[in-house]
Amino acid sequence: MATEADFLFPVWDRPATVRAAISLRTGGFSTAPFASFNLGDHVGDRPERVARNRAQLQEVLALPNAPCWLHQVHGTRIVKVPEAPAHGWSPPEADGAVSTCPGVVLGILSADCLPVLACSRDGQCIGAFHAGWRGLLAGVLEQGIAAMGIAAKEILVYLGPSIGPRRYEVGAELRAAFLAQDPRTEPFFAAVTAESDAQPGKTPNGDRFWADLPGLARYRLMALGVASVEASGLCTAEDATRFFSYRRDGQTGRMASLIWKEVGA
Repeated sequence: MATEADFLFPVWDRPATVRAAISLRTGGFSTAPFASFNLGDHVGDRPERVARNRAQLQEVLALPNAPCWLHQVHGTRIVKVPEAPAHGWSPPEADGAVSTCPGVVLGILSADCLPVLACSRDGQCIGAFHAGWRGLLAGVLEQGIAAMGIAAKEILVYLGPSIGPRRYEVGAELRAAFLAQDPRTEPFFAAVTAESDAQPGKTPNGDRFWADLPGLARYRLMALGVASVEASGLCTAEDATRFFSYRRDGQTGRMASLIWKEVGA
């Protein structure tokens, strides 16, 4: 059974009326390879176990409503949630959501991609965005910040656990795509130079790089004018005890990153 010990509670410069939590992989009902607190209903886990895990999520965190999950597709669509769904929620195809309604719980599922939580300085608007490399490159954060409808300087952002800059090995073509958009992103790619550093079965030959996903996200957010960006500094691929990691394990579960406004705020 999950307890508060099976969650991270992000600390960043946010108003007290905005709440946030990130689930760990521990404390749930799923079995290998989804052990145990898998919240993803699209990864091959038994639906009844996912349902039990999601019920636990809502109970332990005392959520005002069930999370508004998304059908994430590594795109840039952002949906606005005007009110807490009264009769259930059918996940739309999107990679971000924003809301100004108290009691609406926004949720992002991840297992290496970067979950991004955001709120306005006055606590009136919240956002949650799913940022893998495809979404970052396509502009999901730019779309998300714009959808919040307020000045970027008034937005406070938290970057959750994701694959870290010494575990995310990518090819030269991905690096080139980012540099083609903005040559100033070059420092976020470090060449893989040692045989011991390369992924199994890969040999360093000048075309493999470590990508700093949180660093790229921070850079793009600050380029928009977001002045406050805090990061967890936690790598999902390095910590198999606490985090699911698709890059590490292949078939695996998903953690949830949630943000909501307290009812009455």
